[in-house]
Amino acid sequence: MTEETETETATTGAPVARYTELQTLVAGMAADFEKFYNGGNKAAGTRVRNAMQELKAFAQTVRNEVSSIKNEGAKEA
Repeated sequence: MTEETETETATTGAPVARYTELQTLVAGMAADFEKFYNGGNKAAGTRVRNAMQELKAFAQTVRNEVSSIKNEGAKEA
């Protein structure tokens, strides 16, 4: 995800888009979770770890957006 895309999403106020992006990210992990935990596939475990790192970065971006929007509202009030 690029900084430009993050900024565009933050400024357009598209919370539904962020939530959909979160759902897509989590749903994309399902098959690898299954393969790793039920099948013992070590390569799937690596993909799970990578996906979790991506999720962590996404979560931090959303947190920063929420804080930014919240603080902008506090300045206007």
